[in-house]
Parts: sequence; C-alpha cells; structure tokens
Amino acid sequence: MKPGHLYIFSGLPGSGKTTLAKLLATHIKATHLRIDTLEQGLRDVCSLKDVQGEGYRISYLIAKDNLKLGNKVIADSVNPIALTRNEWQQTALSVEASFTNIEVICSDKKEHQFRVENRINDIKNHKQPTWEQVINRTYEKWTAPTISIDTSKKSIKDAFQELKEKLSKL
Repeated sequence: MKPGHLYIFSGLPGSGKTTLAKLLATHIKATHLRIDTLEQGLRDVCSLKDVQGEGYRISYLIAKDNLKLGNKVIADSVNPIALTRNEWQQTALSVEASFTNIEVICSDKKEHQFRVENRINDIKNHKQPTWEQVINRTYEKWTAPTISIDTSKKSIKDAFQELKEKLSKL
C-alpha cells in the first residue's frame, strides 16, 4: 500500500490556518487533525488542567496510522517551534509518506488583531487566546521549505485558490 501525504499547517491563532485546513481537508478528502480539539478533549475527558505536548503526541500517532493506510492527513496546529515541526515531518517519514509544510500568516497586524478578538469559538469549553497572548507567543521562523499564504489582503476564497495553485506546482 502506498503511504499517504501529510499537510502540515502552521500559523498563529487568527491567521486563517484552521479555515484553510478545513477547506483543504474537504477538497482533497483528508483526515483533519486539529490540535485545539484534541487538547480540549484531554482537558474535558481526562480532567487535565495543564495540557502541554500531549495533544501533539496523540496527533502524531493518529496521523501515522492514517498515513500507513494511504490516507491524506491535515495537521492543523500553531506548530510554533522547530521541535514540533520536525516531529510532524518525522511522523510522515517514519512510514515513508510525503509531507508539505504550509505556513499561514496575517501580515496586517490590525486585521490580525480584529480576527483574534472577534472570532467565533467552535470548540466547546475551549478558551480562545487573547490578542496579547497571540503577539507574545513564541513562534520561530521557519527554516525548512514551506508554502506561505498571507491571508491579510484577500478573501478566504482567494487565499484557498492561492493555496491550491501552490500545491498543484509541487
């Protein structure tokens, strides 16, 4: 069986990452793994107060299982540091699957702040980060090749079209 493909989304909260990840998952019929959902599940079901890397580690295992089946998988997380980025890539490589890094940014600070402060929470009990938490969050510069999508000056429809065009050139 041919291994699947892992699409590794990264970006700060409010950048448009999850919206694009969901659109791509629907478009290519992929498994969508959202770290926020898994982490909130750990808080709710396991009564964990301080969730650190557990959501990522569970996601790596689920992604690996699906990649081995030949499925396409979308990893949707802030993915802020080299450690998590490398672990996602290693997850794919461990089953001889391919991967694509996709970084979603919103370069217009006022627009980004508006999104963070006005977005609708679609995960029960999940506490959205404040603008201050977003701008003070550790987020390392990418060193590996990525597809970069800046959502600040375009509609989500146009951003998704840009993503599809960039993916088609790989």
